[in-house]
Amino acid sequence: MKLDILAIGAHPDDVELGCAATLAKEITNGKKVGIIDLTQGELGTRGNEKTRFEEAQNAANILGVDIRVNMKFADGFFKNDKEHQLAVIKMIRKYQPEIVICNAIEDRHIDHAKGSQLVCDACFLSGLLKIETKDDEGKLQKPWRPKQVYHYIQWKNLEPDIIVDVSGFMDIKMDSVMAYKTQFYDANSKEPITPIATKNFTENIKNRAIDMGRLIGVEYGEGFTVDRNIAVESLFNLK
Repeated sequence: MKLDILAIGAHPDDVELGCAATLAKEITNGKKVGIIDLTQGELGTRGNEKTRFEEAQNAANILGVDIRVNMKFADGFFKNDKEHQLAVIKMIRKYQPEIVICNAIEDRHIDHAKGSQLVCDACFLSGLLKIETKDDEGKLQKPWRPKQVYHYIQWKNLEPDIIVDVSGFMDIKMDSVMAYKTQFYDANSKEPITPIATKNFTENIKNRAIDMGRLIGVEYGEGFTVDRNIAVESLFNLK
C-alpha cells in the first residue's frame, strides 16, 4: 500500500500528541495515512506493552489511518545505527510515503530527538540505489525518498517553521490522545503521577493548539519544524 503520509513516533501516543489533528484533516481530504511506532513504550511508568498496544489500535481507529505498525525497538535503548536504519528504510520503501512526519528534533525524552534523527537519516538513505533491502517475500525493494520530512513539536515549546490550520479537528485529536487511558490524566487512577498524567498537561494540549492558531489567525493550529528551506511557487500561496 502506498501512503501519502507516514507519521512516525518513538512511542505509542507521540504521533497523536504531535500531529493527530493534521493527520485527521488530511484523511478527511482523502489522503492515505499510516503510523509507525518505533517502540512499545515498555519503560513507561504507567501501563504495559499490552495496554499500550490496545490503546494505540483504538487511537488508530479513531483517526481512521490505513495502517499502524510497531517496530518493537527497545524503548530508551534503541540506536541510530545501521541495523535500525535498515529496518526503517524497509518501511519507507514498503509504503513509499510522499511525506514523513516524525519526532521533535529536541525534547525532554531522549528517544524523541534520537528517533527524529534516525528517521531523517533513514529517509535519506532510503533513496540510495546501492542500499539493498528486501520485502517480506524476499523481493528487492526499490529506492524511495520522501519529498518532505517534518517534525512535530512535543514537550519543549520549539519555534515552529510552519503551522497547519487544524480548526475543526481538535475534538478527534483529543479523542485519539485520550484513547491512551493508562497514560493521561484520570482522577480515579491509582497509577503513579507522571509529567504527562497531570490535568495541566492534558489541558495544555488544547491550549498549545489555541496559541498556535492565534499566531496564524485561526482557531487551532499544529506547529512543525523542518531541516530545509521551505519553497513556495508564489507569495500568493501563503495564508
